[in-house]
Amino acid sequence: MPKTRVFDERPPTLSIVIPCFNETGALHQTHARLAATLRSMTGYTCEQIYVDDGSSDGTWELLVSLARRDPTVRAVRFSRNFGHQAACLAGLREAVGDAVVVIDADLQDPPELIPELAARWREGWSVVSARRRSRDGETAFKKATAYAYYRLLNALSDHPTAVDTGDFRLMDRQVVDQLIRIRDKDLYLRGAVSWFGFTETSIEYDRAPRVAGESKYTLRRMLALSRRGLLSGSIAPLRLSTSLGAAALAGGLTTAVVRRDARLLLRPAEFGVQALAIGILGEYLHTVFRQVQDRPGYVIEERFDRAVSPLPIVERVTL
Repeated sequence: MPKTRVFDERPPTLSIVIPCFNETGALHQTHARLAATLRSMTGYTCEQIYVDDGSSDGTWELLVSLARRDPTVRAVRFSRNFGHQAACLAGLREAVGDAVVVIDADLQDPPELIPELAARWREGWSVVSARRRSRDGETAFKKATAYAYYRLLNALSDHPTAVDTGDFRLMDRQVVDQLIRIRDKDLYLRGAVSWFGFTETSIEYDRAPRVAGESKYTLRRMLALSRRGLLSGSIAPLRLSTSLGAAALAGGLTTAVVRRDARLLLRPAEFGVQALAIGILGEYLHTVFRQVQDRPGYVIEERFDRAVSPLPIVERVTL
């Protein structure tokens, strides 16, 4: 059983990481609910870290305004859009808390759950995930594909992964320190957290519709995240290509023998299996290529803290 965490000399510090991309319609309400929740947590010292993932709608200016009024708010701005996973990782690297919560800015994940996440952490759990019991406001297609994807990923993964959970979770400092050392260029945070093997539990909640705007996870982005999750956490796709090739060859040989026609071995279906196998290998090679390039996962252009004037920091390139 996990060992209860006790802080005698000082209250624990809790960091909240909020990745943002074109969220001007939601940020005022998001900050109001977050601030109210954190004020209710009297036994903690809290900070909020907003990461602007290259927004083009005035999100940065709004974040600076919030930071000027609220001393617990810090803001970081990317030079361009590097993606949700990069924004989450940047926030984790900025955070100083004994525990860190990652939550999106669109209020589909309720900030009011943070005290419960923290309570489970105080019980001794290193990772406390928020598991989606329902997904209001999402299309039937997205619900069905998400349900199938999480179960496929868990079945194929080389290590168990949490089902029906996104990036909304609390992580102990020990977990965060491990995450920020990872140098994967196609980092899949959910898979990496599970891979470490720290004690993990979850709480259930009903996911709400967005309060404003549209989801930034288009079909293309969802497919890219799914590909990243499958390739980073499992060798099964490589083995699948081998199995399909062997099955096609065996089937072709059997058919040719039974029907006494060697030409059946040259059916177009065999070329389809070969193309599939080559495509899977190509995905892995592309991942290796990105890793060898060793480019930074994101570039921070600007940072704002109320105690420090916002300055361009072009020399700050975070790996």
